[in-house]
Amino acid sequence: MVRFILRRVLEMIPVLFIIATVTFFMMRLAPGGPFDQEKQLSKEIRARLEAHYGLDLPLYKQYFRQMGHLLVGDLGPSFKYPSRTVNEIIADSFPVSLELGMESLLVALFLGLTAGMVAAVKHNTALDHVPMSLSMMGLCIPTFVMGPLLISAFALHLEWFNAAGWFFPRDRVLPAITLGAYYAAYIARLTRGGLLEILSLDFIRTARAKGASPARILFRHSLRGGLLPVVSFLGPAIAGLLTGSFVVETIFGIPGLGRYFVTAAFNRDYFMLMGAVLFYATFVIIMNLVVDIVLVWLDPKLRLE
Repeated sequence: MVRFILRRVLEMIPVLFIIATVTFFMMRLAPGGPFDQEKQLSKEIRARLEAHYGLDLPLYKQYFRQMGHLLVGDLGPSFKYPSRTVNEIIADSFPVSLELGMESLLVALFLGLTAGMVAAVKHNTALDHVPMSLSMMGLCIPTFVMGPLLISAFALHLEWFNAAGWFFPRDRVLPAITLGAYYAAYIARLTRGGLLEILSLDFIRTARAKGASPARILFRHSLRGGLLPVVSFLGPAIAGLLTGSFVVETIFGIPGLGRYFVTAAFNRDYFMLMGAVLFYATFVIIMNLVVDIVLVWLDPKLRLE
């Protein structure tokens, strides 16, 4: 286990290096610059700003300079928020995005696992067709459509929740449902498929012949193996929940890292954009490592090698 984790950590280093390199040159090659939207900057002021941030250096010198700062964990300053560093912005805003992502994941797991288990146990009945039809609808409705629909129904008409903000516990409900419903649909279909495969095996028929109850067959004998596809999906799902929060945070006015990421892309805030990309990439790689470990625990036939 220790050797497996160390190998994955070492593999993470070249992956992050490639991501940082590609991000750096894509940002520099994109049209526009960080100070293009400033009001009528004179050439002297623009030159001083570029010299202050090192943007007047040749491109290769800017690259090696930024790579050197990244090696010591310094993500640099933000052009848009000059009084704050990228490290400070991420430290303040990422907990909000993480909270939203975890709450959305709980919604997705609760809805998806429940619908998938019911559909598998009641195969080819109304309790199978209805949840799967709803899951198909969930796959077809993107978050930027789901969010305004929920705001219109539950915030503007029924007035049960606030339309925007991140101040009270009820402010978490609509964003979590908006972000989690899409992944709940995937989890429901994966749970159904995995359980149907397990329920058709010989040892399940043997358990039924011995008089095991349906609940015992489901939770004791079937669920562990049936959830393997869901666990495999959780790595990309968590990454999607965090990156997908960009849209949801903008719709609901949530002060998470996603809003800074979008703002940095539009304003050519090079250091902010680089820091957000590397931070998200590191988080996703770590979560995929955790998912691999859980898969081995669930299925002893798998080997870390």
